[in-house]
Amino acid sequence: MEEEQLWIRQVMAGDKQAFANIINRYKNPLYATILRMTKNPQDAQDLVQDAFIKVYRNLHKYDGGGAFSGWLYRVAINHCMDEFRKKRYSTVQVQLEEEAIINPNHPEIVFLKKEKSRQLERLISTLPEDERLIILLRYVNEISYEEISELLGVPLSTVRNKLHRAKKKMRDTVKREGGFYHELSNGG
Repeated sequence: MEEEQLWIRQVMAGDKQAFANIINRYKNPLYATILRMTKNPQDAQDLVQDAFIKVYRNLHKYDGGGAFSGWLYRVAINHCMDEFRKKRYSTVQVQLEEEAIINPNHPEIVFLKKEKSRQLERLISTLPEDERLIILLRYVNEISYEEISELLGVPLSTVRNKLHRAKKKMRDTVKREGGFYHELSNGG
């Protein structure tokens, strides 16, 4: 995006205030993704802050070759995975108060407010961490298979297989327990 490139040039030229624009654009979706990974609001806030610090310090490494959002998510997710390995996060299920956490006009809130999203959240939380992360990156953050492969450092076939397996597990759970399940049950 042209606007992002301008902000990056401004930050690189020493305008620290321009970085606030990057934070404002990505703080909500990044927080939502990390919250789903950690299932702990305080840990998610801490990790988002740390991730933005890392992004700021490493902005000179962004070469402009791919989407800035993909690079930013890669830095943030890698940071989270490093922290998970260090601390062996124990994930605790929490009830999200979406309206208090994220801008109510943000597309993810619209998604979360829909009735089926509650079930999807529950279903996603039951998946193993690697499958859950791929589902979130693909459907919540709308990152391509290729970008997910690059981001996680796994072959494209692994991304496709894990995504397929995760959707099948969720479909099987819904068949067993009942409920709404549109996109994923219809191959979405």
